[in-house]
Amino acid sequence: MQFNSKQRTQAVKTLKETVFDVVIIGGGITGAGIALQAAASGLKTALIDMQDFSEGTSSRSTKLVHGGIRYLKTFDVDVVADTVGERARVQKIAPHIPRPSHMMMPLYDEPEATFTPMSAEIAMEIYDKLAAVSKDSPYVHKLLSAEEAIDYLPMLDQTGLVGLAIYLDFQNNDARLTIENIKQAVTDGAVVASHIKATKIVDAGAFKQVQVNDVFRDETFDITGKLVINAAGPWHDRVTEIADEQTTDAMRPTKGVHLVVKKDRLPVPNTLYFDSGFHDGRMLFVIPRTDKTYFGTTDTDYTGDYAHPKVEQPDVDYLLTAINRRFPKAKITLEDVQASWAGIRPLIGNGDYNGNTTKKDVSDDTLHALDTTINQYFDHEVDRKKVNQALQDLSGGAKSASSVSRGYKIEVENGIINVSGGKLTDYRLMASDTMKFVEKALSDEFSQAVTLIDSTNYPVSGGHFNPNQVDAEINRYAEQLESLGILESEALELANLYGSNTPELAKYIAIGVSAPHLSITETSTLHYAIEHEFVLRPIDFFLRRTNYLLFKSEDLQRLEEPVIEEMAKCLTWSAETKAIMRAEYVRLRDETQLKTLKKEAGR
Repeated sequence: MQFNSKQRTQAVKTLKETVFDVVIIGGGITGAGIALQAAASGLKTALIDMQDFSEGTSSRSTKLVHGGIRYLKTFDVDVVADTVGERARVQKIAPHIPRPSHMMMPLYDEPEATFTPMSAEIAMEIYDKLAAVSKDSPYVHKLLSAEEAIDYLPMLDQTGLVGLAIYLDFQNNDARLTIENIKQAVTDGAVVASHIKATKIVDAGAFKQVQVNDVFRDETFDITGKLVINAAGPWHDRVTEIADEQTTDAMRPTKGVHLVVKKDRLPVPNTLYFDSGFHDGRMLFVIPRTDKTYFGTTDTDYTGDYAHPKVEQPDVDYLLTAINRRFPKAKITLEDVQASWAGIRPLIGNGDYNGNTTKKDVSDDTLHALDTTINQYFDHEVDRKKVNQALQDLSGGAKSASSVSRGYKIEVENGIINVSGGKLTDYRLMASDTMKFVEKALSDEFSQAVTLIDSTNYPVSGGHFNPNQVDAEINRYAEQLESLGILESEALELANLYGSNTPELAKYIAIGVSAPHLSITETSTLHYAIEHEFVLRPIDFFLRRTNYLLFKSEDLQRLEEPVIEEMAKCLTWSAETKAIMRAEYVRLRDETQLKTLKKEAGR
């Protein structure tokens, strides 16, 4: 396949010629976070991925930086405290991406309900303390009665409804968070290339050689580094295999599915979070985004193709049944689904996504006792040891299930640092902990001193502005675009997408180049994505850099062919390459839109 990209061509050349301090395998959020911290710490850093960056799990999440309030019901206070603390740090370093919003949790009087109104009130009280939500914050928790809940959510099923809990959570753009980390790493000197597949890891004297295949050129070469970091997510065990490591399989991959419909088919003012209704311990999300609503997630063990998980009919049946049970007036059908995605969660151990290895029967009284102890801790009346003892007593001394199912693990074997498990919210912390292993290994094995950055204060690309004045800063960037003739609504959308990189996009707009059948803004966005965001294929642009395919499907018919033509021009594709790229995009678009399932249902 003829494929030319100046940026990628130079990166591949440098990968061949340089001895790196660290070679990171996996360009999802974990690898991206490690690459940022390694490069910012002055290390010669390489990052490769066999697909597009964030093409795997890191673009297929629920797109929240979730606080995990339900873990309070199983006394996992440390999990919630760590999660909300880390969420605040991510919002600080990437202020244009995670955004605070209200989370609404309908409460039902039914068997195995996660929360009663009383336990929800107590849990939210603890949650607000852990998340440092002040009493005068617009996001301080509230508990509405059933009558108030119906006024707020008239489409909601009223059978057994006893209340509505409302508290703070954060919406997110997972793929954008990943690419902004990678862009910052490159700014700080990292060498990155997608579609480079690791096939073997061998010793080369004191160094490691990662044998790789350039998927686009079908070329094999070696990348040399002092250390290799396995941040391959679901592919973690595959990387240990090609390194001939003796580790046992660590991963239990599960599949999660989300479906997208028009907002008028399922209108909700804020994110909802509720029991599935199947008494399976799972909870579902319903999330508004622009003029769409999406909902998920399933949680089923997965043994298929990690690179290409698909939404299947049982996934759709599960979600539609659950949604129509909670919103009986909606009557959502397969035909209403405009887009979908399936992702693989790289879980560790035997727990499921919700931490349900051990069922705990927790009463409102025990939660109240926990709340009392935590209040004493925040009032400096008792120390943390007292809290830990209370948690142990209340949970019967059992180890938290979620510490297995939602945790992460870092292990070193023969010069390879293996990072497994974790969740998006913890990515910065996982990277920081990984860098401590890197620091020690480089010191012990190469007598190389490393000064690690303070990653809690190191912004990602696009996040270089005051995180305490997000709205004002975003408006300022939007005004710059408006001065170039961009409509206010479009300018604000772009400023939210690119943050402090908006002035760079504005340079493209100011030049005024308009590709055939594309506006100046559309052309500029595409050129910026090709030249600054490693876009190599149409699907990269439509799905992961812009989310057109998921949340702006009405624009696709108008944009698809002009974008492909402009990409062919910019990247000097041959006619054969353009045909291959177009065919791949159409196949993945149709798959995202569930066209095969709809066709089979119509027979």
